[in-house]
Amino acid sequence: MTELNRLPHLPRTVRTWQTVRTTAVAVALLAAAWAVPAQNRAAPLLNGDYIAAVVNQELVTAGEVERRMSRALAEAGRAGVKMPPEPELRRQALDALIDERAMITSARESGMRVDEPELDRAVQNIAQQNQISLPVLRQRLVAEGIDYGRFRANIRDQIMIERLREREVYQRIRISEEDVDKVLDEQRRAANVDAQTNIAQILVSVPEGADPATLAQRQASAEAALARVRAGEAFDKVAIELSEDGNQAKGGEIGLRPASRLPDIFVEATQGLKSGEIAPTLLRSGAGFHVLKLIERKESATGRVTQTRARHVLLRTSQQLNAETAARRLAEYRKQIESGSKTFEDIAREYSEDGSAASGGDLGWFAPGVMVPEFETAMNELAVGGLSPPVVSRFGVHLIQVLERRDVALEPKQLREQARNVLREQRFDQAFQDWTKELRSRAYVEFREPPL
Repeated sequence: MTELNRLPHLPRTVRTWQTVRTTAVAVALLAAAWAVPAQNRAAPLLNGDYIAAVVNQELVTAGEVERRMSRALAEAGRAGVKMPPEPELRRQALDALIDERAMITSARESGMRVDEPELDRAVQNIAQQNQISLPVLRQRLVAEGIDYGRFRANIRDQIMIERLREREVYQRIRISEEDVDKVLDEQRRAANVDAQTNIAQILVSVPEGADPATLAQRQASAEAALARVRAGEAFDKVAIELSEDGNQAKGGEIGLRPASRLPDIFVEATQGLKSGEIAPTLLRSGAGFHVLKLIERKESATGRVTQTRARHVLLRTSQQLNAETAARRLAEYRKQIESGSKTFEDIAREYSEDGSAASGGDLGWFAPGVMVPEFETAMNELAVGGLSPPVVSRFGVHLIQVLERRDVALEPKQLREQARNVLREQRFDQAFQDWTKELRSRAYVEFREPPL
C-alpha cells in the first residue's frame, strides 16, 4: 500500500502534547533541537536534578520538564505565540512527558522491535537533517551530557511509539456500512449541487403593483398555458406564442448551464422532474407566473474520480527535528531539484523517511480522500510537474510533486473503500485522544516532591 494514512511504517508527527492541547502550545513543545532520552530507574541523575514522576518503570526528571519548558518558550518567542503562566506550562510539560512514558511502556509490552540497521538509518537521518556528520552528532551529544547509547535507545522508543500508535488507533476506529452509505449519499448530493441543467419556461409577467383584477387575469393566462402543454401541445410553440421573457424566440429554452447560475426557485421547482417533464403547478416569482419544463439535467458522474500519481520526500518531525528545521531542509532540496543539480528521485532515495524512498518517493496512483487532508490540499493546488513548498502534516513535513492525473471509473467496492478512508481520517484525532487517555489511566503514576 502507498496510502499515507494507512502505512503502519510511516509514523505520524510525534506529539509530545495530548492533541487536546492548543495548537500553539503543541507546536512549541514539539520543537526540540536535542532531546534528553527517556530514563529508566538505573539511569543516573545529573547534579541538582531529581525525579519529578515515576511512570510504570520509567522516570520523568525535573530537568526534562525544565528543558521542555525552555524549548517551548523559545519556540513561542520566535513564533510570537503567548504561552500560559509558568505553573500551567510546567504542568502541561509534565503531563506530556508522562503520556510519552506511558506510550513507551505500552510499546515495549506489545513486543515491538526495531532492528539495528533501521535504527542506524534513523540516527544517520537525524545527522543529515541537521547538516552534520555522524561523528559530529556524537560529539555534540557528549558536549551536552547525553550518552550516545541512551540517545539511540530514545530513537528506538520513538519509532516503536509511532508504530504502536498507528496500529492501536486505527483498531479503535469502527465504521459501519450505514456510515459508508451516508458518506456516499453526501458525496452524490455534493456532486450534483451544480449539475448542468437546461430549463424552458413560459413567463406570464405581472406588472409591479398590479391590482387584484390584473393579478387574477395574468394568473388565469398562465394556468391556461400550463393546461395546454400538459394536454400535449408542444411547449416551444406555446412559449413562442405566449411567453414574455428574452428566450421566447427559442421556445423558452434557457440553455444548458450550471445549477448555480439558475434562480434557486427554478432549481427547486424542477428538482424532482425527469428530462422532458413539466412542473405540475405554476411557479410564482417577482416577475410573474412561470410554467417550467426540465429539458435536460446532466448529473455529475459520482462513480468517476480524478486520480493523482505523486511522489514526495518526507522528513519526520520528532524531538530531534522540529517542523521549522525540516521545512528549511526541504526548501533547500526544492532549490536543488529546480536548478537541476539533483533529481527528485535521488533526494527521495537519500533522505525520505518512508517506504516510498526506495522508488524515488513514488506513491503510485491514488484517489481523493486517501491522503491526509494537509497533503491532499497542497497536492491538488499543483499542476502536473509542479513542486510544492514544504507541507506540514501529521506525518512530518513533505515535499510533493505531481507526476500525472487521470479520470477513472470506480467500481462500487472501490467507492465504498474510499468512503471508509475518508471516515478513518476524520475520526483519527478523537480515537488518538481516547487511546492516550486510556494509556494514562492504566499507567502507574507517582509524583515526587522536590528534595528538601
